[in-house]
Amino acid sequence: MATTTTSIGSGGEDRVLATAQQIMKSLNTPKEVREDMLLIFSSFDNRLSNITDFVNKAEEEDKSSSRSRFDAAEKAIFRLEESCTESSRHSLPCWEDSPDEAAEYLAAVDDILHLVENLAITSDNDMMDRAESAIQLAMSRLEEEFRHILIRNTVPLDADRLYGSIRRVSLSFTANDGEIDEDFESFGEVDNESRCFHERGATLGDDLCTDLIQADSVVELKEIADRMIRSGYEKECVQVYSNVRHDALDECLLILGIEKLSIEEVQRVDWKSLDEQMKKWIQAVKIAVRVLLTGEKRLCEQIFSGSDSAKEVCFNETAKGCVMLLLDYGEAVAIGKRSPEKLFRILDMYDALADVLPELLAMVTDEFLCNEAKGVLAGLGEAAIGTFVEFENAVKNESSRKPMLGGEIHPITRYVMNYIKLLVDYSDNLNALLESDDDKQDLYQNDDDNKLQQGSTSPFACRLLSLISMLESNLEEKSRLYEDSAMQYIFLMNNILYVVQKVKDSELGKLLGDHWVRKHRGLIRQYATSYLRATWSKALSCLKDEGIGGSTSNASKVALKERFKNFNANFEEIYRIQTAWKVPDPQLREELRISISEKVIPAYRSFMGRFGSQLESVRHSGKYIKYTPEDLESYLLDLFEGSPGVLHHLRRKST
Repeated sequence: MATTTTSIGSGGEDRVLATAQQIMKSLNTPKEVREDMLLIFSSFDNRLSNITDFVNKAEEEDKSSSRSRFDAAEKAIFRLEESCTESSRHSLPCWEDSPDEAAEYLAAVDDILHLVENLAITSDNDMMDRAESAIQLAMSRLEEEFRHILIRNTVPLDADRLYGSIRRVSLSFTANDGEIDEDFESFGEVDNESRCFHERGATLGDDLCTDLIQADSVVELKEIADRMIRSGYEKECVQVYSNVRHDALDECLLILGIEKLSIEEVQRVDWKSLDEQMKKWIQAVKIAVRVLLTGEKRLCEQIFSGSDSAKEVCFNETAKGCVMLLLDYGEAVAIGKRSPEKLFRILDMYDALADVLPELLAMVTDEFLCNEAKGVLAGLGEAAIGTFVEFENAVKNESSRKPMLGGEIHPITRYVMNYIKLLVDYSDNLNALLESDDDKQDLYQNDDDNKLQQGSTSPFACRLLSLISMLESNLEEKSRLYEDSAMQYIFLMNNILYVVQKVKDSELGKLLGDHWVRKHRGLIRQYATSYLRATWSKALSCLKDEGIGGSTSNASKVALKERFKNFNANFEEIYRIQTAWKVPDPQLREELRISISEKVIPAYRSFMGRFGSQLESVRHSGKYIKYTPEDLESYLLDLFEGSPGVLHHLRRKST
């Protein structure tokens, strides 16, 4: 087969040579490899033999151009460095006050990096050494500028701005919450120095304070970060950022009242100071995660957008100190001494951390930090349940032996009911925490109705039923401190009614159910019946016909005198004693008076109607028939007011 050789003109040859040259440049190959490739090209056709000279000439021209660019960039770096050194290393006028010089400096750095990255000077060892020295000097300068811009452009934050980033909610005190403080003083057997004070933590609003650094400086920081990362100084850049911002976050926490305290120091703090610290911690956790760390995350993403690894490491390192300071305090509280007054604050801390934990875990990728946060949350949950158990034990074992004057409501009743009424606000968290509590109590072992109801009751409601049952048992014991059985029933009526009212008028009613309320109202009626029997049976026995002798018209006057005299003495004794007794609830007080009146007044009116006329002719009849039924009814209105009364100038005018 014949081979046809086509002539290539000079124009074609130029194009071939140019193409060969372009291939060589695009490959960026070492000199030895290029020479081998040139030999291959020239072997294709003798007319390509001069390609070596052509390419070598082009390379020399490129090398000369690169050397010129490098010299200019190196000169700019050293000149600006000397200018800054001669003025002041602290004020840094070459960057802060001369943006044109700053731009020239960055351009010089870019030129050197470009030449190195494109292997334009790699074949010249001398130039490479100079390039490394220039880059090292430039990176030192950029690191210093980076630090300076961070510090100088950090937005100053104060307490008003930080707290202004959250929307406060009203304190969740109910009308009777103040009773807890008062009752705790009387409830000294549980904790003499304790005060139970409840304030739900504030919630965050939409006005988040996120401008942690002046916006216009972010661009400058990003430009520096990009070049440091390109130069292999990512670690140094991240270190500078995390150090500066770590200190800034620590200062913010200090403004929020969060100090670095050891576990021992936290546990030595008195309750009043600890309570204040815990409140500040609750707000600080929310501000730290949703304001400060959210802002830091965005800053890291903006400044280190050129490197995913830098963004991640930078944020983790910046956040670690702030988060650990908060977690260390939470851990110290969680393992501290458990006492009932701490429960609400611990639950608030648990609630605050649980609320922000998903956001924290979404931002932080450091496994250690994430595990620490989860561990502290679990610890606060265990502390809450342990403190609740301490409260149960305190109620069960409270053994004060001093009876309440007048049979009034005992401080333990007020304290316990206001305490658990506030706990309902935390029912969701408590249910979740109690769900895993293996030590579930067997409630109301002798009450089949409650056993049936318990099967569909939440864990928290079961514990409340048990707790109220403990309180009732304790009140039963305390009622026995009264020698007068009637007063025992007044005491129990007052206290059980208070319990029922607290349940009925709050969310407790939904937890415990209508059956529980009806049962305890029935219990109050039983106590009322027992009171009437214990108090008025003796007086009413004086108004019976038995033992008087004879009929209505000829009954023994001696017996009648004795009956009226005994009734009067009994009534006056009851009046003297029971006017000093106190029934605080006006409805219960009125119902008791009506019950007494319905039993006593008809019996007295009937007895006096049958036998009163037989004593009217007796000398000093007023000594025996002292009162009309209307008098007695009026005097009954003085009972249970808590003011001792004595009937003076008692008389009954003869008709």
